[in-house]
Amino acid sequence: MPAAVRRVQKLSDELANQIAAGEVVERPASVVKELIENALDAGATKVTVEIEHGGSLLVRVTDDGEGMSAEDAVLAIERHATSKIRELEDLFRLGTFGFRGEALPSIASVSRLVLRTRARDATEATEIEIMGGRPPVVRPAGGAIGTTIEVRELFFNVPARRKFLKATATESAHVGDVLLGAALARHDVTFKLARDGRVVREYLRSPTRAERAKITTPGETLSHAVAEHGPLRIEAMLAPPERARTGATGLALLVNGRPVRDRVLARAVAHAYGSVLDGGRYPVGVVWLDLPHELVDVNVHPQKAEVRFTDARGIFDAITRQLHAALAQAYGLPELGGNPYARAAIAAKAAEATRAAEPAPAVARVQPLAPFDAQPLPETNLFSGSAVLAANLFPELPVEVAEKASPTYAAADAVGDLFARKAAYGALRFVGQMRATFLVCEGEDGLYVLDQHAAAERVTFDRLRRAYADRSLAMQRMLVPEVVELPPLEVAMLEEAADEVGRLGVEVRAVGDSAVAVHAVPALLARAQPARIIRDLAGELARAGGRNFRGAVDLVLATMACHGSIRAGDAISPAEARALLEALDGVDFAGHCPHGRPVVMRMGWTELERRVGR
Repeated sequence: MPAAVRRVQKLSDELANQIAAGEVVERPASVVKELIENALDAGATKVTVEIEHGGSLLVRVTDDGEGMSAEDAVLAIERHATSKIRELEDLFRLGTFGFRGEALPSIASVSRLVLRTRARDATEATEIEIMGGRPPVVRPAGGAIGTTIEVRELFFNVPARRKFLKATATESAHVGDVLLGAALARHDVTFKLARDGRVVREYLRSPTRAERAKITTPGETLSHAVAEHGPLRIEAMLAPPERARTGATGLALLVNGRPVRDRVLARAVAHAYGSVLDGGRYPVGVVWLDLPHELVDVNVHPQKAEVRFTDARGIFDAITRQLHAALAQAYGLPELGGNPYARAAIAAKAAEATRAAEPAPAVARVQPLAPFDAQPLPETNLFSGSAVLAANLFPELPVEVAEKASPTYAAADAVGDLFARKAAYGALRFVGQMRATFLVCEGEDGLYVLDQHAAAERVTFDRLRRAYADRSLAMQRMLVPEVVELPPLEVAMLEEAADEVGRLGVEVRAVGDSAVAVHAVPALLARAQPARIIRDLAGELARAGGRNFRGAVDLVLATMACHGSIRAGDAISPAEARALLEALDGVDFAGHCPHGRPVVMRMGWTELERRVGR
């Protein structure tokens, strides 16, 4: 047999556990999540989490649940040993957080773990000590009813994993996020978090979900909405549209009490606000979805952070329509629009999620709603081609008809040709402003209509990007620093990226765990609200996740430019309009704003004469 050929062999338990740990244990927050879920499944009414050095040195979770006997405790540290399920059918009606029986052995394989537990009818506790997956040491001990698990020196035997941990503040913030998710899932349980010996969070038992949501989102005014659609029940506490943020970091989603990450669900909630939310912005608040366990599959992600629905489209449609109906009166939302292309985009997303779902047993499904005409324009670059542009100019026509109906409207390539020559915008004659939104101009070859916000945003973005590249972005210091409330994770990320944030012309300093003080903003954005700049900057950082900050710089600059530019509804003078036109000539490509929306539309004189019958 050639030397290069290896025989198939069974992995050792130690190696198998470390492989499993790679899927389950990503960081200290992953450990906290698994241990809290075990505590809740054990009937705990109080859960205390203690961490040191962001959880890398110590994670201790104590609960007052049912505890375990000595026999069950020894079995619990074995792989695939669980009290949650007995047979295959149980997977399709899970009512517990945990069910795989992998958490404890996976954690024990990459840490120094001590488990101390006492059942209610036991006279003494049982203590089990495991060092990096080695054989356990079992001994009797004293202890209160319930379970305490200590996890020390996480990844001590896997240094390659340990070096990927973030700064202490960031890891601590991730732990805080896990505790927040658990608190929103179980309002009837008290949760406490101590960091390096100091209590930093405590959520006392609340009578309702709504009360718990108010406690966990200080500084926000939330509207309570409850709706039902067949077996689906929707409960939400959502903030006004003006508090929306870039990215969905301020929106908590829970399915049957389980915190989940789902972009399509978040988008469905955002679409419930209709056209008042720009693409890419999401409301702040909490949404709980409750439906029969057999209609949702939670066994699709190693960390149980994602779920699948047997009728995804019906659920997504119901969320948008029912939440809109409940929120419309509270926030004066306009009626959901009737753009057929937006409906097609949402339907495609829902269909994609439905296709991803694996077949489930034949059960009663959430009744799908009829196709609805309730979505704003999809998030798309309108300069991706003339057919797309024409479809949005003529939404009542099929794409192919709309394209033929507007042959002289300038799309991306046409705008590029029209403005290839120097001083093209400056050569236009400003005629007037319409609806405090559009600038009407006259050119040699036709009539030009500019979106004043998109145009100003493009100019501001270009100036910000050049100044950032030259390290010459001037700051405007504030006489009185403005304090902005933020989630602890975003505060930690701003601290971690302090140098890069400073290059953006922004100076912020942490004020406790959940707020920052804004001391300076870019001088180019003097007209913008500092709080909104910081919230969206933090949102972009959170959305970038673990990626290098520089990879998100253009997105951050685009968001900042949006807030610091002339907006729709601002009246501008002829002199200001002329200055904006001339400034566009200095931009690298003035055909669209940094978010992809068109800056200008042209109608040729021939087309105009044809339309008026000349």
